[in-house]
Amino acid sequence: MKRIIATLAMSCAPAMAQQAEPFTPQQLKTGAALYARSCSPCHGARMLDPQGAFDLRKFPRDQRERFVSAVTRGKNQMPAWGDLLKPEEVEALWAYVISN
Repeated sequence: MKRIIATLAMSCAPAMAQQAEPFTPQQLKTGAALYARSCSPCHGARMLDPQGAFDLRKFPRDQRERFVSAVTRGKNQMPAWGDLLKPEEVEALWAYVISN
């Protein structure tokens, strides 16, 4: 029985490691600054009271690619930010959004 549990734990470890995304304090700080400057006018300060925009507090944590696509290419009323933000800045925004 112990062997089965150990085998299951080891087989799940890579999937769990992929889900946990360690963000640096600098990424979070950069993401917060970018959010305040570029995102908060529509999505609300600290993602509170999103004036008709998507409530980012409800963004699915397992859909990073969807987030990156929406930020870089735009979506519905949201403009594309891909020409204005570097990839590492988009990643910092992702870190900020899913960490709050």
